[in-house]
Amino acid sequence: MMTLEDRLAVRRLAVVRALHVGDLLLSVPALRALRSGFPNAEITLIGLPWARDFVQRFHRYVDRHREFPGYPGLLEVDVVPSRLQAFLDQERAYRYDLVIQMHGSGRASNPFALALGARRVVGYFESTFPDGLWLGAPYPDDRHEIERDLGLARLLGLPGDDTRLEFPLITGEEKAAARLLGSVDAATPVVGLHVGARPPSRRWPTDRFAAVGDALVERFGARIVVTAGPGEEATAAAATKAMKHRPLDLAGQTTLGSLAAVIRRCALFISNDTGPAHVAVAVDTPSVTIFGPADRRRWAPLDQSRHPIAFQPVDCSPCPHWECPIDHLCLGRIQPDQVIGLASRLLTEESRCGA
Repeated sequence: MMTLEDRLAVRRLAVVRALHVGDLLLSVPALRALRSGFPNAEITLIGLPWARDFVQRFHRYVDRHREFPGYPGLLEVDVVPSRLQAFLDQERAYRYDLVIQMHGSGRASNPFALALGARRVVGYFESTFPDGLWLGAPYPDDRHEIERDLGLARLLGLPGDDTRLEFPLITGEEKAAARLLGSVDAATPVVGLHVGARPPSRRWPTDRFAAVGDALVERFGARIVVTAGPGEEATAAAATKAMKHRPLDLAGQTTLGSLAAVIRRCALFISNDTGPAHVAVAVDTPSVTIFGPADRRRWAPLDQSRHPIAFQPVDCSPCPHWECPIDHLCLGRIQPDQVIGLASRLLTEESRCGA
């Protein structure tokens, strides 16, 4: 544990987390704790290229972005030896006082964090305490991702009980959302259906999303908005085509920020297990997340009342497969009625609150 005097002396701090949207959003509570505990430090995020936008959005907690160059054993970026060496030379010359490895169990990420040449390195480890680590703890396999990240803050003597997510909007994003949605009667609930996900193994069938959308139109008079990530326009088009009541298809028309603003205007957001599901929690829109192969203990929303999940337990889940090698039972067993039931409860509760 660091003393207050030690923390005040830290001038340059780096966090290693070269991951995607949902992963970084779940790290916000830990980043918030680090900013509070190291008020004099410049905080750098070593992340994927897209995280430059994340740093700009969360400038209250993070000051600087450095693009992760790839490292042996870390699959997010291909390793180019010359690029990696140039990066390490630059970072060593920068002379970090403290590096926090917030990129998994540490098997491959601790060697990368140590290679940055900081005075002190903190992180989780898998079995035995690794040489060079200044402070660490065994990797907590059975904890939620928010709690795992906050556990590193606790190691440093910081409070770790504020698990709130947040997603600040930037100027123009609310106006963009209003333009995309057009005029909506105040009595009409807007329901978002996020039908995409990077791994195919996390995509619930589009015809089942369509059945959910049609049911909510017929029961609640909802206006359905279909969303999807870049390159997922065909998936969104398939869901749109399968609906009897034509929805508004916004696939390919949103940035992450304008999508967040759209989600904030929704009465309900229904999503595959992917980044925008965490955005819904961060902007406090009631949501249903459809879980298949991912570990729901690690990734499901902490508030299961306002943000319930739809899942069916199967023996092979959780699993790490990008595409299901067998029969995709984890998602195949989730029927539209299960999602409709959860959605109906949330929409009924929201209408009572607004009455």
